[in-house]
This record gives sequence, structure tokens and C-alpha cells, in this order.
Amino acid sequence: MAVDKPDGATLLDPDEKDGLRFKHITVRGELDQLEQANIVEGLQWLKKQKNADILSECFVRELHKRLFGQVWRWAGTFRQTEKNIGVDPVQIAVQLRLLLDDARYWIAHETYPSMELAVRFHHRLVLLHLFPNGNGRHARIIADAILTKILDKPAIDWTGGYKPEAMNERRGHYIAALRAADKHDFSKLLAFVGL
Repeated sequence: MAVDKPDGATLLDPDEKDGLRFKHITVRGELDQLEQANIVEGLQWLKKQKNADILSECFVRELHKRLFGQVWRWAGTFRQTEKNIGVDPVQIAVQLRLLLDDARYWIAHETYPSMELAVRFHHRLVLLHLFPNGNGRHARIIADAILTKILDKPAIDWTGGYKPEAMNERRGHYIAALRAADKHDFSKLLAFVGL
């Protein structure tokens, strides 16, 4: 597969690329269409989940599998390789557990307003970079699930009115906001979601 890599995207190693279920895919647009169709089905699955333990490793992994499993064989499986972002692969499960425990605490003690809590959770999940690919989309969807299914609040409008498949400028702002948050400046990410 010889697809171009947008800014902020993670390179896949050869074994991860071999996990693509459709060997005829050669351009990013085709891959994006397949992934988007799978995400739509994953969102339908998520909508049907009642009383799910969203803040569990099992749910985090299952959601990723539902969002990307028809495209990638390794969907829902923690990455095994180092990337340009993320914790050491051997630390993924431990760091995810810490994040999930922190999120439970934040919710129980109302540490942050609901939307800020979701944004902070999203950022930490992206920073961990659990999977070979799809981390940003997965993190946005699970952050929205925290809002809608746990906190009974509306989801975040991550696209800001843009079509998700044509978010070049919006994506640039999103990546810049994430990088600022990596340095503990959440103002750009909070502004990105309208706070």
C-alpha cells in the first residue's frame, strides 16, 4: 500500500500494513472510504450499548475493533511497535488503566466541567497511542461516549461544520492544539471544541 501520510498521521510498519484486509487499496482516499464505512457501523454498535462500562480496557479495545475491524486485522489489539508518538508499547495497558482510573475520579469528584473532562481524556488517550492506527478518531468517539452515555451531555462537534473527509485546515488546527496540550497548554484544544 503506497498511501500518502497527512500531518499528524502515524506510519505503519510492514507487519501492520499487512493487516489490511483489502490488498487492492493503493491510495489514501480508498482507505479513508473503507475506514469511514466501518466507523459508521461501529457508531451504530456504540449507540446500541446500554449500561456499558465505557471506562474499561475491554470496552476501549472492543470499540476500536468495532470501528476498524472490517479494515484492519489488528483492530482492537494494542500496538507492539514504537511510533512517533505514544508510550512504550509495554506500558500501554498500565498507562491506560491509570487514565481510566483518573477519568472515574474526575467524574466522581466533578474535577472538570463535562466538556473539559472529555477533552482532557481524549488528549491523554491520543497521547498513549494505543493502536497502530485510528487513535484520534477512536479517542474522539470514546470522549463523546463519556459525554453522552456517562454524563448525559451532548457530544462535541469535532468537525466544526466541516466534512470529516475534507478537514485539511481543521485537521491542522486540531493537530496544533494536541501538540500544545502535550506541553500542558490546553487552551487551544479547549478553544478547538468551542470552550
